[in-house]
Amino acid sequence: MTATSMVPGPATLAPVEVTSDLTPAAWDDYVQRASAGTVYHLWCWREVFEQVFGHTCHYLAASRQGIVVGVLPLVEFRSPLFGRFAVSLPFVNYGGLIADDADARQRLVDEAGRLAAGKGWSHVELRHVERLCPQLADRQHKVAMRLPLPAQTDALWQAIDRKARNQVRKAQKSGLEAREGREELLDGFYRVFAENMRDLGTPVYSRRLFDAIARVLPDRVRVHQVRLGDEVVAGAVTIAWRSTIEVPWASSLQRHRDKCPNNLLYWSMLEGAVSRGMTVFDFGRSTPDEGTYHFKQQWGAVASPFHWEYWLPEGGVLPDQSPKNPKFRAAIAAWRRLPLWVANRLGPSIVRDIP
Repeated sequence: MTATSMVPGPATLAPVEVTSDLTPAAWDDYVQRASAGTVYHLWCWREVFEQVFGHTCHYLAASRQGIVVGVLPLVEFRSPLFGRFAVSLPFVNYGGLIADDADARQRLVDEAGRLAAGKGWSHVELRHVERLCPQLADRQHKVAMRLPLPAQTDALWQAIDRKARNQVRKAQKSGLEAREGREELLDGFYRVFAENMRDLGTPVYSRRLFDAIARVLPDRVRVHQVRLGDEVVAGAVTIAWRSTIEVPWASSLQRHRDKCPNNLLYWSMLEGAVSRGMTVFDFGRSTPDEGTYHFKQQWGAVASPFHWEYWLPEGGVLPDQSPKNPKFRAAIAAWRRLPLWVANRLGPSIVRDIP
């Protein structure tokens, strides 16, 4: 599939061609050199979305005279609950299009719109960290929470909230210990993650997701645990990209919250990030004024709004797939009451349709 821009651009620029036939190597080469590229834009995530979740992907690339000037990865959903639509990118914190200039950006949006119209999608959701497409509908209901890191752990310790420091000390005095490793720690992490998701009323991802991520990003992914004796009571997965450490998934067991395992977990990850010379710690996505938002603020994280931009057909309306939608409240309450083994078995087949 190939589409060529017929809109005249600046006199010095050649027309932009959009294709879905770019090679994985050429795609990743562009993502690596683009300042707005994220780890989730890498081609290997296509394998994760297709093989773990069973979704069809449409990876669009813009080029000018054979040189790549933009990319837009799209994941197609055919959901019994939400219908047909596409997201860039689902299940993760970052995505959307990246492009060198406004013309390349517009050509990618136009091609996504043509693809959507041809397939009958209700919308295309582009998850950006800034307003890239002012002609599109926009929603700002989520924020990124990031913390600039000092060069020394002593400075980091002094900079965090006094309450957070006290809770780290409490965790240490309670006999909790932090560990860091690779895929060998995934079993313990996943047990905690699955139980916590059930308690929150949220279907859990398949264990295959984390195995796949560890396989395709072996040098970037680390697994973190907090243990009480032989029991894992908190866990997280971090991903390194350039000079940033991000925490896409973290959980702790509610029955051990009085020992503050989450605080020790995050302190150990922050301390490790500083020791590795990282300059930013990304706590991941939050909803303003909710519990996790305030928890991240304790560490000094600064909020910046996401811009989720939407291509909509004529007469289309913004989707509401949030768990805050009143029609999901009864389902969330019921999910919390499920036996853990039932939630773990049913969760992956449900969550694949919730972007």
